[in-house]
Amino acid sequence: MRIHFYKYQATGNDFVLIDNRSGEYDFSTDQVKAICDRKFGVGADGLMLIEKHPTFHFNLRYFNSDGSQSLCGNGSRAAVNMAASLGLVNGKASFEAYDGRHDAEIGKDGIVKLRMNDVTSVKPIGDDLFLNTGSPHYIRIVSDVKSYPVVEEGRKIRYSEAFAPGGTNVNFIELLPGNSIFVRTYERGVEDETLSCGTGVTAAALAVALRGYRSPVSVKTLGGELSVEFTASSSDAFHDIYLIGPAKMVFEGDLEL
Repeated sequence: MRIHFYKYQATGNDFVLIDNRSGEYDFSTDQVKAICDRKFGVGADGLMLIEKHPTFHFNLRYFNSDGSQSLCGNGSRAAVNMAASLGLVNGKASFEAYDGRHDAEIGKDGIVKLRMNDVTSVKPIGDDLFLNTGSPHYIRIVSDVKSYPVVEEGRKIRYSEAFAPGGTNVNFIELLPGNSIFVRTYERGVEDETLSCGTGVTAAALAVALRGYRSPVSVKTLGGELSVEFTASSSDAFHDIYLIGPAKMVFEGDLEL
């Protein structure tokens, strides 16, 4: 089976995108893994299918590189850019994703402003926090995130009994001056650290709002910089949440699967 694909990256989070408006493709878990494999496939943190939707501009199906499904904030921003290149959207987009409807705007500079769903609670776990921004995220504030053992400590939390059987993503945050933070994320589904995680960045920004940070929060990741806007509904609930950052196509090609 020959598949035409597009490779995108959004602050270092990389994805294979496929135009599936014909409904031709329905990949198995093993096929998703094969496409995302960095040695034998295209190589990516995830796979996305852009499909027809009866009322929105498009439907987005996202798969982690292990074949599991979730919302992906950075992937959604990349998909909006691809949808624009396909002529499906012009400036503004609405689409269906894993956790429901999302809206987005594309700026003249290619920056995508993605509306995230409301967060209704933030749960304290000792000195750490847990919240869901379309995917579950555990938050821990550390003093020196660049030297922190993200994979080792992230894996312990991700596979801990407290989050069985589905597990959780794990974010480690360093508080920086100027209303900014540095975030590193261990992503379930990828089972490793990624250069950036959109839902994780969003969760981190909301978490530090509880420590007095204000909207918009500037976020540094290993893959680049983003910002998160939000309005606090209460001490642990938020609405009008936006993930803002770049996404661009790297290359396109054909894969024999």
